[in-house]
Amino acid sequence: MREFLDELKASDPDDFAAVVAGLAKLRNRQYHREPLSKPLGDGLFELRHVGKLNTRVLWFFVKGRRIVAVHGIRNKGQTISARDLGTARERMIDWRERAER
Repeated sequence: MREFLDELKASDPDDFAAVVAGLAKLRNRQYHREPLSKPLGDGLFELRHVGKLNTRVLWFFVKGRRIVAVHGIRNKGQTISARDLGTARERMIDWRERAER
């Protein structure tokens, strides 16, 4: 996730600033729904930003009302590929398994 944000900052500082602002807004529950955020199922959500390219950060909740961002993508379309959803779900499962130890 850090690499995604670093690359976004270097390639498109305006979109980077909008995504970071969106992540900060997620601290407030009123932003946990559209248009900023959208549930994807199985506890996974997306933070959405429309710019030159659609930027999405996939995230989930953990105990203590914490939010963990696990995957970032940029694309021209409106859909998230099955591959990207799979990557995010694998990371979410891995994170939860390690947190239980």
